Amino acid sequence: QVQVVESGGGLVQAGGSLRLSCTVSRSFFTSNALGWYRQAPGKQRESVARISVGGSTNYDDSVKGRFTISRDITKNTVDLQMNSLKPKDRGDYCCNRSPKPRYSCWGQGRQVTVSS
Repeated sequence: QVQVVESGGGLVQAGGSLRLSCTVSRSFFTSNALGWYRQAPGKQRESVARISVGGSTNYDDSVKGRFTISRDITKNTVDLQMNSLKPKDRGDYCCNRSPKPRYSCWGQGRQVTVSS
């Protein structure tokens, strides 16, 4: 069973910044590419950013240049730094294996709300 602890998120004005952090079990961390997913109200879940075991990153076009995903192998964490936030970035964010999510975190992630 994968152990996951997420933190961060909250409410911010448009243009502001927030940071999300995810700590997972060591074996899961070292064996899988990980990423952050987002689900906005009434919309489908989407992959926002992912980072491979080797550190290569990929971003959805909607967040390129604004979001940065990183991983810390000493802490088994995957962080998502979100800058220049827009109201459309609002949603429930969770980290998981990417692609092919390994466990259900939907509806249980970190809330991000961006006011205009």
